[in-house]
Amino acid sequence: MTSDHPHDESTPEHASAHPAPADEPVPMIAEEDDGPVELDDPFAGGEDAKPVAVAGDDEPEPVGEKQWYILKVQSNREDSIRDALQRRISMQGMDRWFGEVVVPKEQVTEFKSGKKRVVSRKLYPGYILVNMILNDETWYLVRETGGIGDFTGSAGRPSPMLPQDVAKLLNKAEEKADEAPRLKINFKKGDRVKINEGTFENFEGEVEAIDEANGRVTVMLSIFGRSTPVDIEYWQIESV
Repeated sequence: MTSDHPHDESTPEHASAHPAPADEPVPMIAEEDDGPVELDDPFAGGEDAKPVAVAGDDEPEPVGEKQWYILKVQSNREDSIRDALQRRISMQGMDRWFGEVVVPKEQVTEFKSGKKRVVSRKLYPGYILVNMILNDETWYLVRETGGIGDFTGSAGRPSPMLPQDVAKLLNKAEEKADEAPRLKINFKKGDRVKINEGTFENFEGEVEAIDEANGRVTVMLSIFGRSTPVDIEYWQIESV
């Protein structure tokens, strides 16, 4: 038998609707100027978004002013102890509590075996200077650094350097760096010396004057029975 109604091919005879399960959440979408952004996205941005907290932002700011202190250290190890202290400061993340760590030095010119050379000489062997804010944590960090004995001070308490002393010391170091290195001459007027080289080798006499700028020493020699001043390179003489 033929049906009186034509078959509609656009609708299957056994088609059935299959709606999404009701218990599956549909993500909420908020329309913004830059396009849709899921509201539950932790990285969603926008003009009103708050900055993400960064580790270290809540660290307390240093309290107090940095001052200069003198540290007693092992002699002949001043440079390595300074480097060790700077490493510990960096490793502990306490750079904000510390400034410079200085081994006070000056440059001098000396002669050895007739050869001229420039060397650095410590102004205060056995001591270094540190610019820091003193509190329990910084005190402990410094004292626990190998080679450091103690702070200088009275009654067992660290005493900061006076501003005028700090300025004098730092200015002296700057002047020495800018000026031509001075000569290291270990003689003074009136010293008895012997000449080791040159025309007057083996002559003895007394130091009359010292020219540090040119490295020469005026020695009074007895020549033909008369006291005669002779200029000698300071490295050509030695103390008697």
